[in-house]
Amino acid sequence: MRALFIGIMSGTSMDGVDAALCEFDGLIFRKLLASHTLQYEAALRERLLHLQRQNPTLSLRQFAELDQGVAQTFATAANELMLSAGVQASQITAIGSHGQTVFHDPLQLRTSLQFGNPSLISAQTGIDTVADFRRKDMALGGHGAPLVPAFHEAIFGSRNEMRCAVNIGGIANITVLACDENPVRGFDTGPGNGLMDEWALRHLGKPYDAQGVFAASGTLNNELLNALLSDNYFVQAPPKSTGRGDFHLDWLEQRYSTLKQLPPADVQRTLCELTARSIVDAINVHASTTQHIIVCGGGAKNDFLMQRLAALSGKPVNTSDAYGLASGWVEATAFAWLAMRTINDLTGNLPAVTGASSATILGGIFRA
Repeated sequence: MRALFIGIMSGTSMDGVDAALCEFDGLIFRKLLASHTLQYEAALRERLLHLQRQNPTLSLRQFAELDQGVAQTFATAANELMLSAGVQASQITAIGSHGQTVFHDPLQLRTSLQFGNPSLISAQTGIDTVADFRRKDMALGGHGAPLVPAFHEAIFGSRNEMRCAVNIGGIANITVLACDENPVRGFDTGPGNGLMDEWALRHLGKPYDAQGVFAASGTLNNELLNALLSDNYFVQAPPKSTGRGDFHLDWLEQRYSTLKQLPPADVQRTLCELTARSIVDAINVHASTTQHIIVCGGGAKNDFLMQRLAALSGKPVNTSDAYGLASGWVEATAFAWLAMRTINDLTGNLPAVTGASSATILGGIFRA
């Protein structure tokens, strides 16, 4: 039976709120019907980035303001998507809203916090909204991340060859897809676009390094690269997850005290290599028989990063477009899929990926 769901996602790069209108046939994802990106208002984005970078103390009013601001942006994105696609709220079964992650601690507090009041989203769209996807998994001892591997397996999986899906947002994660008797596995590998974006903003005045041109103009600094790769996170065994709270420019300066003496282009080149190396190292250690690498997320648009992934891995590297879903829309679509699972009382996490004690239905349903 045909059903429509909307997935809404804003990742750690905070480069826009992505809304995806998705068609399902029963439990099977069929196609992405329409998509829409809405930028955060500049002041809201800067406050969110500052919160992520500096972890400042917030008053309860400031906390509520940010929560409401994110929710309003998400609701507007969904309404604009429906308007452009010519569909009514009554035609949509549910919205899957990831929210905006502002805190994630899987080891001590074992909780995660996403702004984006789902009651406001459901009220302003007139659509049942599924949200708070991560914390049930964490309550069961998991990391609450990554959650997208279950969706990766559903649409990119193959029983005939070993494939690895790589999502490169602000943070990068890999999904080792099931093959033969091997189960799905996945984890965050470390920095994705986040460090490169922050460095580009500081030195180019732009929010990202388009096509990796800035990185390609620099020279790799192996001393800096080795200092960064010596961080303990890269050798931790999965399950593991991380965020921009761990990998940011302050971390970069702490790892290499003479950073300011290096040409900015050389640092960007090295940050690009850090992302590529940490991804490929993770694949080599945990999925050495991988035959094809499938890349999605904003990093798929970084031509130089894609070249480095291919060169370092020695394997075919393609974007998810070659597998039927545009690389920029995989995560938003995944949260439509997760909402579909929740609405149908089906589990959404993979304990082998997150470390949870059991599979569970994710999130809460906020009725319109």
